[in-house]
Amino acid sequence: MSAGAFDVIVIGGGPGGYVAAIRAAQLGFKTAVVERDNLGGICLNWGCIPTKALLRSAEVYHLMQNAADFGLSAEKIGFDIEAIVQRSRKVSSRLTGGIGMLMKKHKITVIEGSAALDRGKDAPTVVVGKDRYTAKHVILATGARARTIPQAGLEPDGDKIWTYREAMVPTEMPKSLLVIGSGAIGIEFASFYRTMGAEVTVVEMMDRVLPVEDEEISAFAAKSFKKQGLKLKVSAQVEKLEKTAKTVKVHVKDAKGKVEIVEVEKVIMAVGIAANIENMGLEALGVKIDRGHVVNDGFGRTNVKGLYAIGDVAGPPWLAHKASHEGVVCIEKIAGENVHAFETGNIPGCTYCHPQIASVGLTEAKAKAAGHEIKVGRFPFVGNGKAIALGDDQGLVKTVFDAKTGELLGAHMVGPEVTEMIQGYVVGRQLETTEAELMHTVFPHPTLSEMMHESVLDAYGRALHI
Repeated sequence: MSAGAFDVIVIGGGPGGYVAAIRAAQLGFKTAVVERDNLGGICLNWGCIPTKALLRSAEVYHLMQNAADFGLSAEKIGFDIEAIVQRSRKVSSRLTGGIGMLMKKHKITVIEGSAALDRGKDAPTVVVGKDRYTAKHVILATGARARTIPQAGLEPDGDKIWTYREAMVPTEMPKSLLVIGSGAIGIEFASFYRTMGAEVTVVEMMDRVLPVEDEEISAFAAKSFKKQGLKLKVSAQVEKLEKTAKTVKVHVKDAKGKVEIVEVEKVIMAVGIAANIENMGLEALGVKIDRGHVVNDGFGRTNVKGLYAIGDVAGPPWLAHKASHEGVVCIEKIAGENVHAFETGNIPGCTYCHPQIASVGLTEAKAKAAGHEIKVGRFPFVGNGKAIALGDDQGLVKTVFDAKTGELLGAHMVGPEVTEMIQGYVVGRQLETTEAELMHTVFPHPTLSEMMHESVLDAYGRALHI
């Protein structure tokens, strides 16, 4: 049966979907969002937000354990894992409830259920249960899920072999665990559990942890992780998981073919994501798919009339802020506004482990590979007064410039609060700033941000404090 007609229907209520819906409503479109689970998507419910709440608890616990370094004393330091998880879930619930209020505020219809697509006039018809909805524009924002290793015996079981979902809500703290994958998700969980006292091993197929980051930043982070007691096994892969009554025996093969057995209580799978493209009728519509993701043209448009795709389902980087901005570009193009095609070069990446990692633009290696003659600047946290006062002076700010034009090609950081600092460089790149403007920008003292200035100066042999 026909259940309603809209200007825009968004399938998926995550950061890409609900933001696209809000912008559509602001532009005067009659809008609906279809969501099969909870508004906010993975990010607010099972990703970005609740993990940061967990990591905040770990950060406070770490500070409590080192109270004497600040002239303070703390006795009987401990934690309640149930209370930590409960706080994380409350933070998540507070935000997802806020999304519901935003939908009401903007008069956006929320349709509960799983959506499928059928052929339609202006755009595919959206089918939810027995109801059929029509729109001039349908936006896929269905997100992604945890990817698993396609090998028998390596499947998550929710008991001893976890995905991010189980890792986020432990009922008790494991004494030992192994994380497969050292991207942002894997390293954040490794950092949390290690800080809370678990013995943690990380297995990475590539030759270094955090392999998408600048090599120098990755090496600095690895050194810090090892100092904290994290065991890192790179150029290695898990061959077999052998479950016993209380543990998992993990068979890890190194680059030379040698197999080592690591016995742990839990295993966390963190080997990437897979887009949610199944069971929606995309194949029947002839939607173009490439390497598991829906192909779009930079404005969200797919090869099917009236159908768009944004966020994780449309490919990397798989980040909430990418999805949100991509959704805004998509809907503003639909509205006929003068917008630029969506590009990924100015999207920052942040990892909230200890120490934090943040970056934007090209790494040093990629800048060279792209043919740039470069100038590279560096400034260590140990030379910054605010970092020393914080008692957290281990870190590095690195900037990469085009030697001929002064263009800021990339910025890479490791250290406390760099996930907040990176936005300065993001704005600089968006405004096509050169080294000259950055050199003449006044940074407040005493702040960690002064290191951003010093790194720029260092690229041109003008650093003041090293």
